[in-house]
Amino acid sequence: MALCDKDIVPGEVLPVVVIGNGPSGICLSYLLSGYAPYLQRDAWHPNPLLSSKLGENTNKSLLEQDLEYLCEGLEGRSTNPVAVLFDSLLLPDSDFGLDHASPLSWRYEPERATPHLVLGRGPPGGAWHAMEGSMLTLSLANWMELPGLKLKEWLREKRRNLRNDRATPAEIASYYQHYVTQMSLGQSFACGTTVTALTWQPGREGEEPCWRVTGQQRSEGEELEDGHTLRQDVPFSISAQNVVLATGTHDIPARLEVEGETLPYVCHSFWELEAAISRGELSQSSDPILVVGAGLTAADAVLAAHHLNTPVYHAFRRSVTDPGLIFNQLPKLLYPEYHKVHQMMSQQQHSSSPQAPTTALGPSGSAPYTGYLSFPRHRVVAFRPDRKCVLESDSGQRSVLQVSMALVLIGSHPNLSFLPEGGRSLSLDPDQPISCRRNPLEVDPFTHQVVGAEGPGLYAMGPLVGENFVRFLKGGALAIASDLSRKQRGEGSGAELSESCRDGHVEDRQTETCVS
Repeated sequence: MALCDKDIVPGEVLPVVVIGNGPSGICLSYLLSGYAPYLQRDAWHPNPLLSSKLGENTNKSLLEQDLEYLCEGLEGRSTNPVAVLFDSLLLPDSDFGLDHASPLSWRYEPERATPHLVLGRGPPGGAWHAMEGSMLTLSLANWMELPGLKLKEWLREKRRNLRNDRATPAEIASYYQHYVTQMSLGQSFACGTTVTALTWQPGREGEEPCWRVTGQQRSEGEELEDGHTLRQDVPFSISAQNVVLATGTHDIPARLEVEGETLPYVCHSFWELEAAISRGELSQSSDPILVVGAGLTAADAVLAAHHLNTPVYHAFRRSVTDPGLIFNQLPKLLYPEYHKVHQMMSQQQHSSSPQAPTTALGPSGSAPYTGYLSFPRHRVVAFRPDRKCVLESDSGQRSVLQVSMALVLIGSHPNLSFLPEGGRSLSLDPDQPISCRRNPLEVDPFTHQVVGAEGPGLYAMGPLVGENFVRFLKGGALAIASDLSRKQRGEGSGAELSESCRDGHVEDRQTETCVS
């Protein structure tokens, strides 16, 4: 919907603006629209301590309870405590392959609703709409779902045969878009928007301090005589009491920062491999492609090339047995395709012995995976104009590889260009780029308020705070919605009460909205 069609009164301040319309922003919108989680009567939870705590306030929504108290003693696969709590309530003991029913029930209480606006560049679902459409997701289907709409049931309506518990990115993107419609959240979403600046306005005499969000929204204009539609970018400026950063981290591919990385044959996205395949540039007779990285996207590239019988060199910094390697954390039965890549990485490694040519693609004879050779514990030194890549091992030995193309798939960074210094000052290490794994934004663990923000009311969630899996980013939505609910009840923000009171003021500001 166009921002000009929103029911926003000029001169007022919107209670909440969410920047990013992926699953993080969608889940938060659901909670802000008046949906509240309660403990079901006679509900059971496998964790007796948590079950006992929940039983103390059965008449209160989870949004009204002390999340820090409920989080005490819980352990899980996330470093964010509220993420572990909410995941434990939505999917009890799912890490053990168990399918316990959630002890939560959801109630629609319109009086709880907080007016908000969710901004996104594309349709609801965010980066899921840009992901490769046929490969299966890493997570099980129920780990990908959002509260109130069972993904498995939705998938069964779309597919005749649901053979496994994993879905494709295209199906997930469609589910998230459908979710917004099904839950009647669409009136709070403004798609086609690009935020160009987010600034804190301290407030002048007679004005209330607030955040100002400025940017552009692409709109369809008049249809021309040749049938084309004239598109135009319409500027907007919105003031908000609270702003939530939910942009994800898939915007800017990470780079090696080595010589020759800008050469045309060096690519930084899976889609460039797909484009080369569709143009017929890769085949069994091509020079090998070089895949750099040991994550799932790099594995997808190896699989795609292997499917075409295109030879592959695969270089990565870690050892194959490194417990931090994602493949060593995935159950073999659930992820057979990634287990296959891990086998290839382990069984067909480059040999530095004088008898073995440095560029031999796998052992000769009965090689299980012909046309593949891995280079564990290697780094790229340089890409040369003649399509030769120089690798160096931990021991300092160098190998020169002739390739047709190189794919550097080592992760990505968020695009926070609308913040000063790209938001680096808000991260754990301001001297390093923001990264989901290594350098997320620093937030209060129980409210998700950004610690180093220039003013109060700035929150962050999802990959920006280290949550790469949908199952855990929902906890960020609960933490933020709970803190905003606390403000609405006049109790002040949890983070403000504990930390920001040093500024000498905690205000329960009236709900106002401002577009100019």
